[in-house]
Amino acid sequence: MDDEYFMRLALNQAEIAYLRGEVPVGAVVVRGTEIISYGSNTRETSKNALGHAEISAIDSACKTLGKWRLDDCIIYVTLEPCPMCAGAILQAKLKKVVFGAYDEKFGSVGSKFNLYYDYKFNHNLLFTGGVLKKECAAILQKFFEKKR
Repeated sequence: MDDEYFMRLALNQAEIAYLRGEVPVGAVVVRGTEIISYGSNTRETSKNALGHAEISAIDSACKTLGKWRLDDCIIYVTLEPCPMCAGAILQAKLKKVVFGAYDEKFGSVGSKFNLYYDYKFNHNLLFTGGVLKKECAAILQKFFEKKR
């Protein structure tokens, strides 16, 4: 199992969000090869600004593992995390974030700025962007073309 395998699982979550009429972003939290949790966008259906895929996946992982510190886990997300999600990933002490499509408007792991590189925190977080970038961008493009 590799980054592409887990990103495909996150893409499945993005598809679920798409079918609900949500911006299609999906996330998966993994420990080793074990899938700990899934998440997808729910902002429209929940009417809650915190309904991002990453927040959902982190919340579920903490409940599943019975701890807030996820330092032995990796999160895979189909879109570069926004400032809120990048901060939540940092606060949860995740070992690494792997994302697909870059987000030129809100991306906080390289597109607008890099929360993990530009600032010094007491937790060093690894990150990789662009995994299955085309597939992750395609579902977003399809969603927004349909909305217009």
